[in-house]
Order: sequence, then C-alpha cells, then structure tokens
Amino acid sequence: MRTSSNPAFRNLPRTAVAGGGYAGFNQPQGGVPGYGPPQAPAGAADRPMTVDDVVVKTGASLGVTLLVGIVTAIWAQGQVAADSMGAVMGAMIGGMLVGLVLALIIAFKQLASAPMTLAYAAAEGVFLGAITGVFEMLYPGIALQAILGTAGVFVVMLVVYKTGAVKVTPKFRKWMIGALGGVLVLMLANLVLSLFGVNMGLRDGGTLAIIFSLVVIGVAAFSFLLDFDMADQAIRAGVPAKFAWYVAFGLMVTLVWLYLEILRLLSYFQSE
Repeated sequence: MRTSSNPAFRNLPRTAVAGGGYAGFNQPQGGVPGYGPPQAPAGAADRPMTVDDVVVKTGASLGVTLLVGIVTAIWAQGQVAADSMGAVMGAMIGGMLVGLVLALIIAFKQLASAPMTLAYAAAEGVFLGAITGVFEMLYPGIALQAILGTAGVFVVMLVVYKTGAVKVTPKFRKWMIGALGGVLVLMLANLVLSLFGVNMGLRDGGTLAIIFSLVVIGVAAFSFLLDFDMADQAIRAGVPAKFAWYVAFGLMVTLVWLYLEILRLLSYFQSE
C-alpha cells in the first residue's frame, strides 16, 4: 500500500481478498461493472470494500458535519448578537479539542468505527459552525461562498484524479509530503512567534498572508489526489468493507482543512 500525506490513510490494512479485489476509482476489465470479478458470498462485515461504501460513509460523515455546523452557526450568530462571545469561544475550542483527540485516536489506532468517525464529524461541525457563525456576522454571505468553494475544489480534484490529468507517482507523492511538511512548519512557527509578539505576516490579511493562504489551499487541494489514490489502493487490495469509515474519516480531515483555509482567504478579501 502506498503512503499518503493524510495520517488517516498511512496504515490501511494490506490484506487482499482471494480471487481479486473490488474495483476502485479505476474499473478493471471483466466481472460486474464497478465491482470487479464475481465474488463468493460474504457477510457484510468481511466483504471487500467498494466505491459505494466510501461514497455512502463519506456522505454520512459530511452530512453530520453540515447539520451540526448549520445549527451551531445559527446559535453562534445569536450569541454574537447578544455580546456573548465567551460561549462561542467555548464551543469553538471545545469542538476543536474534541475533534483533535478523536482524530488522533482514529488515525493512530487505525479505528474503522462508525461511532468514532461520526463523533469526529459532529465535533468538527461544532468547531466549524462556531467559527462560521462569527465570520458570517462579520462578512454576510461568506459561509456559502466557502462551502461552494470547498465543494468546487473537491469535485475538480476528483475529476483530475479520474482523468489522470495529474498522475500520483512516487515523485509527486514525495513533493506533496514535502510541501505539506513545509506548510505545517510555517504555521507552527507563525503560531509560536505570535505568542511572543512577532508577526511573520502569514495571517494578518496582507499580501503575504493572501499568497500563503493560496499556497495552503493548493497543497490541501492536491492532497485530495493522494487521498483518492490511497482509497483506490485500499479498494483494490480488498480491505474489509468496514474500513470505508476509516477512508471517510481521512477525506473529512482534508475537507475540514480546505474549508477553514478558504474561509480565511475569503475573509482577507472582504476585510479590505
């Protein structure tokens, strides 16, 4: 199995089913279209994972995040209007911390669990909803723009992957992991230095901040190619269907990161 910049995909099981695996995003020849060679009957728990499994689980996770996020955003706007920012900040920090803890547990323990993945999705919904509610009060309409922007990037990168416009080669993978590492180091350095009053200009809304945000969005977008490739490899290897929840979690991590960065970039333009 290939490696990925997304920690959720680094340790997917490598067990292949006997007689060939199910098709991934690229369809094999023969067998039932979209499902590879005929398979022996198996229980729901141990049958090979399919694209449909990934789509359904990812859709369910995204749906939970959107639902919780919308409710939280509406609540946050009411709190901001009532000058109760403390409650909003509490929800924001609480959602972020719970989401981070769940993400670390799922990624490093390699948990293919519907409750854990959906709990992560709900926590991110609270976190994103609280942030979005505040931004929406400051810049009306920014939430819809960020959602549409995130969806647009996701669809474009899926098309890029399916058409093979950009090949996920070992060289590409090394470049992407290097770019991701560089972005994370800069973010961490900016955070640490800001605590000591040093402004690197990466998050102040200026020209450098806009350029940096565009670079981060680009890295997040191209990370989808690695995520799609790892999901494809997992399907081809015939990993159990339950691991679709693990793949869904990995895709959600990238989606959350991309949405936050697009929201930030849009705020730069609207605050000018």
